[in-house]
Amino acid sequence: MAESRDIPDHLNEKDALAVTAPRPLAVVILAAGQGTRMKSGTHKVLHPIAGRPMLLHLLASVADLLPERQVVVVGAGREQVEKAVEGSGVAIAVQEQQLGTGHAVAQAHDALAGFAGDVLILYGDVPLVSGATMKAMLDRLSRGDEPRAVVLGFRPEDAAAYGRIIADGQGIIEKMVEFKDASEAERAVTLCNSGLMAVRASDLFVLLDQIGNNNAAGEYYLPDIIMLPGANSAVIETEAWEVAGVNSRAELAGVEAVWQDRRRAEAMREGVTLVAPQTVFFAHDTVLGRDVTVEPNVVFGPGVTIADNVVIHAFSHLEGATVASGADIGPYARLRPGADIGPKAKVGNFVEIKKARLDEGAKVNHLSYIGDASVGAAANIGAGTITCNYDGFFKYKTQIGAGAFIGSNSALVAPATIGDGAIVAAGSVVTKPVPADALCLVRPQQESKPGWAAAFRTRMRERKAKA
Repeated sequence: MAESRDIPDHLNEKDALAVTAPRPLAVVILAAGQGTRMKSGTHKVLHPIAGRPMLLHLLASVADLLPERQVVVVGAGREQVEKAVEGSGVAIAVQEQQLGTGHAVAQAHDALAGFAGDVLILYGDVPLVSGATMKAMLDRLSRGDEPRAVVLGFRPEDAAAYGRIIADGQGIIEKMVEFKDASEAERAVTLCNSGLMAVRASDLFVLLDQIGNNNAAGEYYLPDIIMLPGANSAVIETEAWEVAGVNSRAELAGVEAVWQDRRRAEAMREGVTLVAPQTVFFAHDTVLGRDVTVEPNVVFGPGVTIADNVVIHAFSHLEGATVASGADIGPYARLRPGADIGPKAKVGNFVEIKKARLDEGAKVNHLSYIGDASVGAAANIGAGTITCNYDGFFKYKTQIGAGAFIGSNSALVAPATIGDGAIVAAGSVVTKPVPADALCLVRPQQESKPGWAAAFRTRMRERKAKA
């Protein structure tokens, strides 16, 4: 993280966020861009990073700062954004015409009516900015010299067409200029404008009323409020990855890669072994205990919690699942939502578990589907076993008792109950309850017809010869 966040050394990031801001906070997130380069029917800010839409990443980071108001400014695709934030207390403002970032922020005026405090201006397609960086901006805004605004700057490897910030050694901004309007000397400056800004509500809309659109694009630029006559503004810096924007599928993949790399490093710092880190993909909410080993090509979808001392073998996919201490998963296992794997349980190769509980020490080792079920402690499910949980209209549950043994290639037609210690013979189709400690045998009597196979082959060869 950047050193300029002004977080004291004795506070970690979580502690720093717990320090209450001196003034109420409102957040304005700009999301009115057309997103045409994404070539998608999905609103740009709703494309996911680590399984969560970019906009919701931002709102999750903002939540740590306890904002009093939150406004998302949208243009096209308003209905999608409204649905995504429904019930979260986020207000929607609409920018009917795309007249620049200053004009976009101005659309939040009514939603912020009567608000007195600080306003944090963010971008819906810049999803990785952290709560700690946001707080550092607000802290700088509240410092004794009380700048008019605080801008978040960064120094990319390639400054390209970013707007430039010219500042003195104390971070006081002397000039901000868009690349299109910058001189050659200004373009040589490496400090760039991320677009993120903190400003007092009492100043914001007064300043916006004063800016014009006399520039190469004919737009109302939000950064222009910095250069209006009056009080000074300040810049603080962060690392370039934190303010990476997404305007195309390639940039989306790039931001995903940054997020994944940082999450992998965090996991390993916290005691997880990643055998081939670059092949493991996490979701935004993946929880991993200590001494977990994750082999190559494992994917975590949203909603996965892994306890200590679990091994997840190669090519497994987990989503919406809980795995208890000492369990062993895979290889080539799929845990779907509702999978609850108990301590020291085993889910083996090409096994799919959905909405099912495996108690301690239960084993489903090979080529099986266990859905809408409970499997008792130390039960053993043979290869090729399936729970037939769906009749085309409704789902039904299968209960397998502790210590039960289900023979290979069995079909348990739900609703089904297999008692504790019962044995189901291989190849059985179970349609009735099986009592505890009973043997269930459902197959026709075996019959052998001597010489039949040889005679069959002779007949078929003769028929083929005449064909």
